Amino acid sequence: MKNVLAALKAAGEVTRLRLLFILSRGEFNVTELTQILGQSQPRLSRHLKLLAEAGLLERHREGSWVIFRLREDGAAGELARLIADRLDESDPAFAQDLAKVNAILAQRRERAAAYFSAVAEEWDRIRSLHVEEDAVEEAMRAMAGPGPFRLMLDIGTGTGRMLEVFAPRAEEAVGIDGSRAMLAVARGRLARPEYAHVKLRLADATALPVEDGVADLITIHQVLHYLDDPGAVIREAARVLMQGGRLVVADFAPHELEFLREDCAHRRLGIAERDMRRWLERAGLTLVEEKRLEPPAALGEKGLTVLLWLAERRNA
Repeated sequence: MKNVLAALKAAGEVTRLRLLFILSRGEFNVTELTQILGQSQPRLSRHLKLLAEAGLLERHREGSWVIFRLREDGAAGELARLIADRLDESDPAFAQDLAKVNAILAQRRERAAAYFSAVAEEWDRIRSLHVEEDAVEEAMRAMAGPGPFRLMLDIGTGTGRMLEVFAPRAEEAVGIDGSRAMLAVARGRLARPEYAHVKLRLADATALPVEDGVADLITIHQVLHYLDDPGAVIREAARVLMQGGRLVVADFAPHELEFLREDCAHRRLGIAERDMRRWLERAGLTLVEEKRLEPPAALGEKGLTVLLWLAERRNA
């Protein structure tokens, strides 16, 4: 009762109600919130601090940014969502806030589109060397199963494509990447109401900001060939995977296209099946399925084969 009363007291102020309304629409950093509310950062930071201390908001640091969203677990999280859902968006103050929220989401989408335009030629060059990406995604969907998933993690989320694919099947989805620039692109890509349950986190793939055994689906899509120690990422994925949870990995088979290392920062020219089997075994995961998607025959030795692996954490 004491905690509920503290949460209600924290919410009982106009600016803080507006913050709950805004943050029910997704994650925003302090700079964005000052733009929406038209208040100074020190004043706004005080309101955010009170709401966070009352358990109504979650906060996390991403480089120099501090990002906020509604808390999603516990009694305080339920209360935060209940309050936000009861606020009338036709009220003039909330309507004005919502218009500014939508403007910021549009700006995110524009920045993402600019990024895709800048890298389109390089991406098209790589995509032309392997099977259509739609086929890869369909194979990953089949391996993952229909869900629904309580918590889906995408390690090395990049532009957030795997979150687009799997978030509709998940109660909560979290994309993790070590690049703040890539997370900005992903935020632009996911700046839509249907992805309000998606979180993006800046973190090392070998030190996930997630508790042990909580995820029932983890995806790693075209990430491992960038890494010095892919096995460490597989072990970390195994740590956070719950009993019966599934890990779906997609990457290139071994190849000899040196330009990918020289021009595209690939650390490894593909992932060998024997290596993946060893990493999974050492991580305590059971390999369930392997799949090969061959490149178009016309490419011959210049084509890239895509390998997919499904592994599970089986009951001891």
